[in-house]
Amino acid sequence: MNETPSTTNSSLHEAVATYHVAVPASIPPTEEDLFYSDGKYVSEEDYFTYFYEFGDVNYEWNNGILEAKPMADVAKARMYAWFFRLVQAFLDTHPIAGYILLEIGFRMVIPDPDIPGATKRVIRKPDLGIVLKDNPIPLNDGDKTYQGICDLCIESVSDSTQKEIDRDIIDKKSEYNAGGVKEYFIIDDTKKNMHFYRRNDLGKYLEVKPDAEDVIHSRVLKGFKFRVADLHRQPLLIEMALDPLYRSFVLPEYYEAQRQKEEAQRRTEEAQRQKEEAQRQKEEALREAEEEKSRADRYKELLRKNNIDPDSLI
Repeated sequence: MNETPSTTNSSLHEAVATYHVAVPASIPPTEEDLFYSDGKYVSEEDYFTYFYEFGDVNYEWNNGILEAKPMADVAKARMYAWFFRLVQAFLDTHPIAGYILLEIGFRMVIPDPDIPGATKRVIRKPDLGIVLKDNPIPLNDGDKTYQGICDLCIESVSDSTQKEIDRDIIDKKSEYNAGGVKEYFIIDDTKKNMHFYRRNDLGKYLEVKPDAEDVIHSRVLKGFKFRVADLHRQPLLIEMALDPLYRSFVLPEYYEAQRQKEEAQRRTEEAQRQKEEAQRQKEEALREAEEEKSRADRYKELLRKNNIDPDSLI
């Protein structure tokens, strides 16, 4: 019986993946190998031994295949840095989670879309991964690899090639969904590939749209929210500290200090107003007294002109 191309590809994929998972390389990779191994097959053991912590190229591992994480451009790095500062500000105020980033990965065993009924293993290094403190697998300070599944993953989309775009918006979306990542945010300075996903009760990602105020609310980080427009505008933290949307978690002590300063200024202005009002009332009373005395003097003078002694009337 003739095999279809898809059947052949799946069989080859399964055979090669099984071989490389089972048989570690007998010879350590050369320095050149470490730099230029994108797309090559290595065992999971070799990945962790040689490639996982290789600082010059940041590799992920997709069921035996090394995948180099592309470099970001300046605009994407700036957007990512702003978003990371916002997350840090939230966690400083509400320490309900920890995070991994850039070079720290986590492992997922998920259904293999190429082989019905089979599973595959992937090790992803999200640009930012959030792990709640109530996650069944704790994130420890000494971890170089997180042993559980992140609750929220953020990727700054790589778009030098269509393959890179597909990896973030198709492959990783599928993997994070199957692995149980509750929310997946893809940020993009060009807006073309900006997406926000949340896993529903049926285990399927649904796209989250901004509300009427252009705000995305996270359910994983309860209380964390941001305007989509601010990803591009990237306001300073001090500005956001005075913004009603952010002030509950961005530098709340600064907002409180400003509020107290404004309250003190209001009290000072109120005290000055009361002082000025008291002075006005005093001056008004003096004016009225002088007018009353003037009227009395005119009355006495009128009496005297009519040969009446004013004192005799007392």
